[in-house]
Amino acid sequence: MIEIRIHGRGGQGAVSASTMLATAAHKAGRYVQAFAVYGAERRGAPMVAFVRVDDAPIRLRQMVYQPNGTIVLDSTLLALVDVTAGLVPGGWVLLNAPEGRVLPAALQPFTVYAVDATAIAADLGLGTRAMPMVNTAILGAVARFGGLADLSHVLFAIPEIVPAKVDANLEAARVAFDRVHCPASPSPPPLPSPRGYPGRGMEERGRAI
Repeated sequence: MIEIRIHGRGGQGAVSASTMLATAAHKAGRYVQAFAVYGAERRGAPMVAFVRVDDAPIRLRQMVYQPNGTIVLDSTLLALVDVTAGLVPGGWVLLNAPEGRVLPAALQPFTVYAVDATAIAADLGLGTRAMPMVNTAILGAVARFGGLADLSHVLFAIPEIVPAKVDANLEAARVAFDRVHCPASPSPPPLPSPRGYPGRGMEERGRAI
């Protein structure tokens, strides 16, 4: 079983990110589970969502305490939340951060991937300037290395969960897939070739699946 924890703020799309990731993994033929836990129910408040993926039916009905990976939609949360709490040895962190960001020492034991999802979302007009909607960009990045679903499955899942600005959201996923990198890991596993995904138009057929 693969367990993922997603850290974000209210309004950034963490819940829909968990749902899209689970939907993409389901389209890849796997069993899935997605849910969220809210703190103060207000825009901008820290919150967390979870995804489980397995090749067998999932019977667990509890929070994820030892994730294989964590996704951080807002890097300012690093000062407020221990995003690596319970993260298994050899686990990974996907951080929404610009290139050149100095990473906290707490992340050094893990493989860290980064992508500037905020810039991608802002360039494509997703969300607002104050709070860009970064979830689809993040999903494109995690499709590159997470082992949960291919980018093609992510592109199929996005229109089902986020029916607005479909073209921009699909493009955000594609761009992030190409731009994700390992900024601080001394010996990161090689990223798969970005050539191994379908071109534009493939996801249109996927909407009917």
